[in-house]
Amino acid sequence: MRLGLLLGTLLVLLALEALLPLRKAVASKLRRAAINLALAAVGALVLRAVFFPIVLAVSSDVSARGWGLLGWLGWKGPAAAALAVALLDYTLYLWHVANHRWSFLWRFHGVHHADLDLDVTTASRFHVGELVLSTGYRSAQVLVLGVDPFTLALFETLVTLSAQFHHANIRLPIALERFLFAAIVTPRMHGIHHSLVRRETDSNFSTILNVWDRLHRTLRANVPQAELTIGVPAYRALEAVTLWRSLAVLPLETPAWRLPDGREPDRPELAAPLSTLAA
Repeated sequence: MRLGLLLGTLLVLLALEALLPLRKAVASKLRRAAINLALAAVGALVLRAVFFPIVLAVSSDVSARGWGLLGWLGWKGPAAAALAVALLDYTLYLWHVANHRWSFLWRFHGVHHADLDLDVTTASRFHVGELVLSTGYRSAQVLVLGVDPFTLALFETLVTLSAQFHHANIRLPIALERFLFAAIVTPRMHGIHHSLVRRETDSNFSTILNVWDRLHRTLRANVPQAELTIGVPAYRALEAVTLWRSLAVLPLETPAWRLPDGREPDRPELAAPLSTLAA
């Protein structure tokens, strides 16, 4: 059921991207999608062999023993599940920040950001190394919080659906998106996170709820989409982010935040408040 839901959402968003694109593409969508989905296929094997067995085993053991915050509180039912999802989302925000702040983690997470365009297929573009490293962190989340297997599965489904939505290159009516932006991560908000400008990339780390960016003052929503260039400055050609290079070369490099000509992308601070979602 979960697989069918995610595949169905992917197809719907691909159709909407064709009908209502938010940003103009700079690279071949077909070639990019092939690379991204190939990375996703490698990642799926690792998720099946490593991530899910380990994290689910921790969750089952924690749940049976009553360990973790939720076990200590003694909460059950929908209230416990809602609290667990919120806390998992918050601690995932912290992990995302760490992936940008620590150069070793960025070597792997940067593969995700190296995509030259941003669309629903980018939501699947993660290096296998990042997935392996995240297994330990996600297990710690489950252990400390005391998350049961059902709630864990619910959260993982919500994370994937949210990622597909906010990576999608779809132009929602700005009034609708601002309404959604009051609570959740949206395509315009997350597009800024994939900007070529470093301080814009180092913002908007939330996955489901955007309250965590608001609380930690990492929210930046005032950049118009027409002014965005997507990607990592050092990699500005599709030949630099092929499947082979994404898997085997990019994680070995820590590129300076500069374009091939040596310039560092920047833009003047905009007059609109950071919390104002620009069209």
